[in-house]
Amino acid sequence: MNPIADHSTKGILRADAGKQKFKLSRYEPAQELRTYIQHYWVVEWDLRGMEPYRQTVLSHPNVNLVFEPENTRIYGIWEKTSTQILEGQGSVFAIKFNPGGFYPFWQKPLSTLTRQSIALSDLFGEEAAPLEADILAAGDAASQVERMDRFLLARLPDEDGNVELVNRMVATLVADRDILKVEQLAERYDVSVRTLQRLFDRYVGVSPKGVIQRFRLHEVAEKIEKGETVDWPALSEEMGYFDQAHFIKDFKAYLGKTPDEYMRTIGSD
Repeated sequence: MNPIADHSTKGILRADAGKQKFKLSRYEPAQELRTYIQHYWVVEWDLRGMEPYRQTVLSHPNVNLVFEPENTRIYGIWEKTSTQILEGQGSVFAIKFNPGGFYPFWQKPLSTLTRQSIALSDLFGEEAAPLEADILAAGDAASQVERMDRFLLARLPDEDGNVELVNRMVATLVADRDILKVEQLAERYDVSVRTLQRLFDRYVGVSPKGVIQRFRLHEVAEKIEKGETVDWPALSEEMGYFDQAHFIKDFKAYLGKTPDEYMRTIGSD
């Protein structure tokens, strides 16, 4: 099984430095699972004899199930950045669910999982321990993908049309950079703003506005890391902000630094 030819690093802050420390590979799930799962991902690192590495991520609006020895967890959406420390030698295998794809398994509003993580047993009960042991014992990524596919295919949830709808809505926000307001997305799909907010609360875990801001900030961070010259007043206006000060405030709220401070950290690599 070959990895997906997807080299996107959006959301992985200071990605060029990270590439020197770890390898990220992505794999497709079985066809019947693609409504629910965006992809499987594997991170491998060997830092023996080196200092631990801190990788900061601005998360996407997706739930992740991460298999890791003594630390297997299901992670809701972090509204700001999160940092993982890599040390020694190791790897993790994970599932990145589609924005609406975890709800059919969980059957609870995803907003209750935002900024939270839960044990695998909270989802799969007594089946969790043998599943975890099976995945961690697999010798390679192909075996892990095959075993996870088999487990989930045997437990496919009932069909839910809202899952495909929410997936399409979020995909629209990624593809159409002109959508900067919740009202624009509601109009595109001929639903009320309130209906849109309820759907995102239940199926995604963060508000439509939060998803829009997250994707646009991914793009800004990527511009900075590529060394592109940024016209901050023009960019603030392009992103739908009333003025540059409000944009800077949101940037710092999500990434922990102002744009200028973030540019200096990139320049120090």
